[in-house]
Amino acid sequence: MDINVQELKQKLDQKENFIFIDVRETYEYEEFNIGAKLIPLGEVMANIPDFEANKNDEIVVHCRSGKRSGMAQELFRQAGFTNVRNLEGGVLAWIEQFGN
Repeated sequence: MDINVQELKQKLDQKENFIFIDVRETYEYEEFNIGAKLIPLGEVMANIPDFEANKNDEIVVHCRSGKRSGMAQELFRQAGFTNVRNLEGGVLAWIEQFGN
Protein backbone atom coordinates (compact mmCIF):
# COMPACT_ATOMS: atom_id res chain seq x y z
CA MET A 1 0.00 0.00 0.00
CA ASP A 2 1.37 3.38 -0.98
CA ILE A 3 0.83 6.86 0.43
CA ASN A 4 0.66 10.14 -1.47
CA VAL A 5 2.27 13.43 -0.46
CA GLN A 6 -1.01 14.96 0.72
CA GLU A 7 -1.69 12.03 3.07
CA LEU A 8 1.88 12.15 4.37
CA LYS A 9 1.78 15.91 4.99
CA GLN A 10 -1.47 15.47 6.93
CA LYS A 11 0.15 12.74 9.08
CA LEU A 12 3.17 14.95 9.75
CA ASP A 13 1.06 18.03 10.48
CA GLN A 14 -1.08 16.03 12.92
CA LYS A 15 2.05 14.51 14.47
CA GLU A 16 0.71 11.00 13.97
CA ASN A 17 2.79 8.19 15.39
CA PHE A 18 4.51 6.25 12.60
CA ILE A 19 8.04 5.26 11.61
CA PHE A 20 9.37 7.47 8.82
CA ILE A 21 12.44 6.35 6.85
CA ASP A 22 14.36 8.09 4.05
CA VAL A 23 16.37 5.57 1.98
CA ARG A 24 18.29 8.10 -0.12
CA GLU A 25 22.02 8.69 0.18
CA THR A 26 23.50 11.02 2.82
CA TYR A 27 24.31 13.80 0.32
CA GLU A 28 20.70 13.79 -0.94
CA TYR A 29 19.39 13.96 2.63
CA GLU A 30 21.71 16.87 3.45
CA GLU A 31 20.47 18.81 0.39
CA PHE A 32 16.80 18.45 1.33
CA ASN A 33 14.82 16.27 3.71
CA ILE A 34 11.33 16.13 5.16
CA GLY A 35 12.26 14.87 8.59
CA ALA A 36 12.55 11.11 8.16
CA LYS A 37 15.26 8.94 9.72
CA LEU A 38 18.03 8.42 7.15
CA ILE A 39 18.81 4.78 6.36
CA PRO A 40 20.32 4.56 2.85
CA LEU A 41 18.89 1.68 0.80
CA GLY A 42 22.18 -0.24 0.98
CA GLU A 43 21.91 -0.27 4.78
CA VAL A 44 18.21 -1.18 5.10
CA MET A 45 18.76 -4.94 5.44
CA ALA A 46 21.24 -4.45 8.28
CA ASN A 47 18.83 -2.10 10.07
CA ILE A 48 15.62 -4.15 9.77
CA PRO A 49 16.31 -6.03 13.06
CA ASP A 50 16.22 -2.66 14.86
CA PHE A 51 12.52 -2.44 13.98
CA GLU A 52 11.59 -6.00 15.03
CA ALA A 53 9.24 -4.69 17.74
CA ASN A 54 7.40 -2.63 15.11
CA LYS A 55 6.35 -5.40 12.71
CA ASN A 56 2.69 -4.29 12.69
CA ASP A 57 3.26 -0.55 13.12
CA GLU A 58 2.91 1.84 10.22
CA ILE A 59 6.21 2.49 8.46
CA VAL A 60 6.49 5.07 5.66
CA VAL A 61 9.54 4.88 3.40
CA HIS A 62 10.58 7.42 0.80
CA CYS A 63 13.38 8.29 -1.61
CA ARG A 64 13.81 10.71 -4.49
CA SER A 65 11.18 9.25 -6.83
CA GLY A 66 9.70 6.17 -5.17
CA LYS A 67 11.88 3.50 -6.80
CA ARG A 68 14.45 2.87 -4.05
CA SER A 69 11.81 3.16 -1.34
CA GLY A 70 9.75 0.58 -3.25
CA MET A 71 12.71 -1.79 -2.91
CA ALA A 72 13.01 -0.97 0.80
CA GLN A 73 9.27 -1.56 1.20
CA GLU A 74 9.69 -5.02 -0.32
CA LEU A 75 12.65 -5.82 1.97
CA PHE A 76 10.55 -4.95 5.02
CA ARG A 77 7.63 -7.02 3.69
CA GLN A 78 9.88 -10.03 3.12
CA ALA A 79 11.02 -9.68 6.74
CA GLY A 80 7.39 -9.96 7.90
CA PHE A 81 6.40 -6.31 8.31
CA THR A 82 2.71 -5.82 7.60
CA ASN A 83 2.13 -2.07 7.23
CA VAL A 84 4.91 -0.56 5.12
CA ARG A 85 3.88 2.30 2.82
CA ASN A 86 5.91 3.82 -0.01
CA LEU A 87 5.64 7.56 -0.74
CA GLU A 88 4.35 7.86 -4.32
CA GLY A 89 6.70 10.05 -6.35
CA GLY A 90 9.09 10.53 -3.42
CA VAL A 91 10.74 13.84 -2.63
CA LEU A 92 10.22 15.01 -6.21
CA ALA A 93 6.43 14.80 -5.72
CA TRP A 94 6.75 16.52 -2.33
CA ILE A 95 8.70 19.45 -3.81
CA GLU A 96 6.29 19.69 -6.74
CA GLN A 97 3.33 19.87 -4.34
CA PHE A 98 4.74 21.90 -1.44
CA GLY A 99 8.04 23.39 -2.62
CA ASN A 100 11.19 23.06 -0.56
